[in-house]
Amino acid sequence: MAKADLHIHSRVSDGLATVAQLIEYADRQTDLDLIAVTDHEDASGGQRARETAAKRGARVKVVVGAEITTLQGHVLALFVESAPKSFRSIERTLEAIHAQGGIAIAPHPMSWLTRSVSQRTLERLHERAEPGVTFDAIELANPSPAGRQRARRAARLNARWGLAITGGSDAHHLKHVATGWTRFDGATPEDLKTALLAGVTGAARSHYPPLREIGLGRAALGLAWGYAATPRKMLRITRGPRKAT
Repeated sequence: MAKADLHIHSRVSDGLATVAQLIEYADRQTDLDLIAVTDHEDASGGQRARETAAKRGARVKVVVGAEITTLQGHVLALFVESAPKSFRSIERTLEAIHAQGGIAIAPHPMSWLTRSVSQRTLERLHERAEPGVTFDAIELANPSPAGRQRARRAARLNARWGLAITGGSDAHHLKHVATGWTRFDGATPEDLKTALLAGVTGAARSHYPPLREIGLGRAALGLAWGYAATPRKMLRITRGPRKAT
């Protein structure tokens, strides 16, 4: 079975590694077959990663994604070429993801350590069961503190919800890449999408390097950079693109 880390951040948003560094590390330092670059409010990191991997002839394949901030919490969008607008209702965001043929995942569900979709919202969407306004998958193997916090409860509840399960590192530093992963039959992004839609994926996680392994200075820089990621994106959108110089 192929192994995919479906939740990685680059310097495009709040990760500290450049896209090129991510591709180099995932390709040469891990056993991953596929990664998804899911920068906050921005799909351009994933697009750059896909292009970089193709140009270098990398072994690892890339899925373009984004982590979108909704009024009810974060949503991972995979297989999208543009990030849906931020700070809209979760229903409108799910519709926008599916309109692009994308896959919608609930990351670090119900965690209060970061912006997460609540149990109440997940229950409401499940009960409503409106086509195009549902999650396709739920992240149950995220080794970060936020991801671990309510993972067991989310797994118990998902026995009723019946969502495909995923794993992703939520990496903001290179050493975190490949500490959470999704298993699926096949080898390509298309195989992954088919497996997610069919609900036949598996997920697992491993040791999450603590701050002392990352370095306290880099960890502090990462936190500061991370907290500013979404405001930076929103300010850029409000002001419009910069003029070429």
